[in-house]
Amino acid sequence: MNILLVNHYAGSPHMGMEFRPYYFAKEWIKLGHNVTILAADNSHLRKRNISIAKSFTEEIIDEIKYIWVKTPKYKGNGISRVINIFSFVLKSFFKSRYLAKLTNPDVVIASSTYTIDNYFVRRIAKLNKALHVYEVHDLWPLSPMELGNMSKYHPFIMIMQHGENFAYKNCDIVVSMLPNTKEHMANHGLDLKKWNYIPNGIVIEDWKYPEKLPEKLYLLLDELKVKNKFIVGYTGGHAISNSLNTIIDAAILLKDCEDIVFIFIGDGVEKESLIKKAQNLKNVIFYNSISKKAIPNALKEMDLLCFGTNKSKLYKYGISMNKMMDYMMAAKPILQYIDTEYDIIQKAKAGITIETENPTLLAEMIKKFKNMTSAELNDLGKNGKDFVIKNHNYEVLAEKFIEHIKG
Repeated sequence: MNILLVNHYAGSPHMGMEFRPYYFAKEWIKLGHNVTILAADNSHLRKRNISIAKSFTEEIIDEIKYIWVKTPKYKGNGISRVINIFSFVLKSFFKSRYLAKLTNPDVVIASSTYTIDNYFVRRIAKLNKALHVYEVHDLWPLSPMELGNMSKYHPFIMIMQHGENFAYKNCDIVVSMLPNTKEHMANHGLDLKKWNYIPNGIVIEDWKYPEKLPEKLYLLLDELKVKNKFIVGYTGGHAISNSLNTIIDAAILLKDCEDIVFIFIGDGVEKESLIKKAQNLKNVIFYNSISKKAIPNALKEMDLLCFGTNKSKLYKYGISMNKMMDYMMAAKPILQYIDTEYDIIQKAKAGITIETENPTLLAEMIKKFKNMTSAELNDLGKNGKDFVIKNHNYEVLAEKFIEHIKG
């Protein structure tokens, strides 16, 4: 089977997020399928973007064929990102016939977070009599409306809303990364017979042979261990949606607890403001992003892993964050601050979930974890690892995806 996966932000372990398209493609190739990923050369998620001279430049990465579309550079979530999105979509739409002939797909998957790639995906699918699959990461345009306080009458939101409704009406299959989306999708025109749930996952091989840490980070973590510090760790994007200010506020409350230290590994639009906020704190350390394949070696040095979100109605539909899978795979206890009806951490008995944006409660829970015995902490970590291996292995998820396609 020939699979064309369209994901504006698709990356690889060599260049950074996003990783799901890469890992699915690797597994589908093992199953004997041909996979092409169509992506933009510029993405705010990657550590390293692509340098190409013209659109529709082909490249092979780890046996996966990528087709790169040249788009304008951008930063943040302003008008430059909107221009980047429309550049990718319009170029791909006008080259639909070319892409259909070049890739000869049996299946075309729209997977770009936003909704309007479904227009040209549908066109390619019709040209080739292929299946049109809509893979939903976040609920757009609900996400920018909730997180960015955008009006439903904003022109950008109205365009995205039309794209969402078009996708649910015209696609053959929906794959949702979030578990509680049926009602929302049905309200926007989806026949629920098309609905399927496939969450994010992990690649077990990456945990067998992880990369070494950068020397500076290795020495830093080793020094903290020698000093018997209780290390509270966060790895991943420094974005508004992660509400890292909540952790910083908890660190302020715990500034006199000399044996507790917080370390943030990663980059993002909020990093500078977070560093400024924590500039007088001796118990907070920031480090740049590292290779995804080195993440296991970083996480294993930490005593407690912490993450969450800001307040939003979005999370009632569930969450499927890559970092959550990594944290569980690291076999470390997890402290999560989020308001959600579908709580994997609690379900796996891998840690504790508290309400979001409550730094006082977060600080109290950190102290609670610190006072646990090694056996108690290890049990929580083991529970998380066992759960994620059983339910979130990309090898298994990729097979499920193909089963849904074959019906």
